[in-house]
Amino acid sequence: MVTPTEVKAILTTTLSDSDIQAFIDGATAVVDQSSVSTTLATTLVKEITRWLAAHMIASTREQQLSSAGAGSAKAVFQGVTGMGLDSTMYGQHVKVLDSTGILASLGKTKPFLMAVEGMS
Repeated sequence: MVTPTEVKAILTTTLSDSDIQAFIDGATAVVDQSSVSTTLATTLVKEITRWLAAHMIASTREQQLSSAGAGSAKAVFQGVTGMGLDSTMYGQHVKVLDSTGILASLGKTKPFLMAVEGMS
């Protein structure tokens, strides 16, 4: 199981350990629901979960600055809504670790074609 201390080793955050644990629980649920947890080695699944928890934090409560200003106080954050794992460097690392590609495909709709025969 991933700990808040392990997440803080890769992500600078002011969140409490209990807040970080909530993100770890969410990341664990996502990984467990995918077949990643049964396909990859346990140590790799733990790393994926750790980086996914960091991604979830960085894309919500602790958004990462891309640039900041002083005059007229301007701040630009990394990522764009809808980019999925690509929106943070932590999510991009998840994609590198997940050789199955399953997590990168979550949330993407798959097109389908349905043939309908005419009625007589």
